[in-house]
Amino acid sequence: MNAEMIKAQAYGLGFDLAGITALGPAESADAFDRWIEAGYAGEMSYLPRGAEKRRDTRRPFPAAASAILVALDYGGRQPAGPVARYARGDDYHDVMWRMLSSLHDWIDENSGRAVAGKSYVDTGPILERDLARRAGLGWFGKNTNLVNPRLGSFFFIGALLVDLELEQDAPFEADRCGSCTRCLDACPTQAFVEPRVLDATKCISYLTIEAKSAIPMELRESVGELIYGCDICQEVCPWNVRFAQELKVPAFAPRGFIAGKDARSLANDILALDDAGFRAAFRGSPMKRAKLAGLKRNAEVVLRNLGNENDIPTVHVDPAISRSTCT
Repeated sequence: MNAEMIKAQAYGLGFDLAGITALGPAESADAFDRWIEAGYAGEMSYLPRGAEKRRDTRRPFPAAASAILVALDYGGRQPAGPVARYARGDDYHDVMWRMLSSLHDWIDENSGRAVAGKSYVDTGPILERDLARRAGLGWFGKNTNLVNPRLGSFFFIGALLVDLELEQDAPFEADRCGSCTRCLDACPTQAFVEPRVLDATKCISYLTIEAKSAIPMELRESVGELIYGCDICQEVCPWNVRFAQELKVPAFAPRGFIAGKDARSLANDILALDDAGFRAAFRGSPMKRAKLAGLKRNAEVVLRNLGNENDIPTVHVDPAISRSTCT
């Protein structure tokens, strides 16, 4: 099977980047283990699971010999707002899986045999960022994101592992961050321990999405008007300032519940939701990950940061959330 044909098909399906690498020991596995041991993963207890598989990309899907890495841009030119750009529309996992499935089907049809393969989009025990660098898609920025010199970093990474021996792309060896520290300096909660080392327990994305407990008192003011996720370290990156793309995938456009709302309006609307309303508003959205309780916690913190506690419709607030986040 021709590797260039596979990459051409990936571009034809709508992916913005495509590269191929062989499977084997993950170069960043030791750093990942040290990161876990330092406690920087916080409440993300699922991360240590499958550690052995993460250390070697041949283990999660033993039949595979090569990895096809792809990237899909989600529109870094969208204006800033209370929800991170990646989460405003449909769940990227579903979008990427459909596209990777189409790529797998095409490979099956054109290889002369059934090709065993498995897709990963930020869910399995593999370090996709590690594979993406080895496939030539970019370098690790100081904010820990993969950065591409033509796209910046506002993109999702996906991997299709296949049982084909394919020609590999050259890895991306250069570090093009240079002496720049804009991403580190701009972080409101100072979550970067050092370049390329993030203490997730201080990261606004972690605090508003992954954490189930209260947002620490000393970090609430720094959350500002951010209800779900944070793009600040990407927004200030010179590679994004120059090369970020307009939104082109309709599925990632802001859904009706979010579109056009500032932080105050969105926070109030979230606090007014009941379970049925939450399910209707966020069906097929990545924001379901925080659950309604988490979104209400975040909304209360944001409204207090905006300085008008009278905005908070306490009749709709779960008392447990109110006590845990706002006292």
